[in-house]
Amino acid sequence: MTNVRIGVMYDRDWAPEGLPGFAREAEALGADDLWVVEDLGWNGGVSAAAVALGATERIRVGIGIAPAPLRSPALLAMELATLARVFPGRLVAGIGHGVQEWMAQVGAAARSPLALLEETITSVRALLRGERVELAGREVRLDGVELTHPPAEVPPVVAGVVRPRSLELSGRVADGTVITEGHGPQDLANARALTGKGGAASDHTLTVLAFACVGDDADEVARTLNPSIEGHAAWLGRPPHEVFTVSGPAAQAAGRIRELATAGADTVVLRISGPEPLRQLKAVLEAARQN
Repeated sequence: MTNVRIGVMYDRDWAPEGLPGFAREAEALGADDLWVVEDLGWNGGVSAAAVALGATERIRVGIGIAPAPLRSPALLAMELATLARVFPGRLVAGIGHGVQEWMAQVGAAARSPLALLEETITSVRALLRGERVELAGREVRLDGVELTHPPAEVPPVVAGVVRPRSLELSGRVADGTVITEGHGPQDLANARALTGKGGAASDHTLTVLAFACVGDDADEVARTLNPSIEGHAAWLGRPPHEVFTVSGPAAQAAGRIRELATAGADTVVLRISGPEPLRQLKAVLEAARQN
């Protein structure tokens, strides 16, 4: 298969106490990445990343994603720097707009979401590089802040975004872009074009989250994925049959990962539905290695 990283998401609905064991099993199966989620009312992304990193030795852990309105750039950089120093080379930090309804619930809705995201990512990256940051922005103010212990190996900071202007912003200020579930190869081509328009460097990465269900019974796979697909289709504004999934028998699922890789994905992260997610992960990893 094309040189693509294959990862797995620890779903937000799974109990936090199951994360250490799941992370160890995913690592043992040979997954490249484990991604944790930060959604309002579920789990904290930085704490979950710390748990996963502490339970494993090799696997890379991604935070997908920290909402900029909820996070002070200085505090977020401090947290990320701690993880990056203790677990060098194993962290990817995702930052995004956050779901606007959730941000409003906690009184954190940004006046300018684009400005807030740009200023947050720019500040966090600079702080992680050990720079002294002076910024009087539209949304962020930092008056001579710097980290005492910046990491020797700076983790990539990626933007979890969907809309065209946000994708351009990601190309301008982030190390990579995270594309949410349901997006297929054509969407990735469009995302590459938009991040390129924003000035993305040649090493700007593209991480794709994907709904996944691996099994030989087509009807059962469809039933399992249907709740996720229907809800996400409405959010994306497209019919359910256009929501891309990594699903079906293991060989077919591996082929769907290959489609994403061919379209420009550097990492594909599976959000697995249905019973025995680790068994499903094992099946698709074995099928992918045969290609």
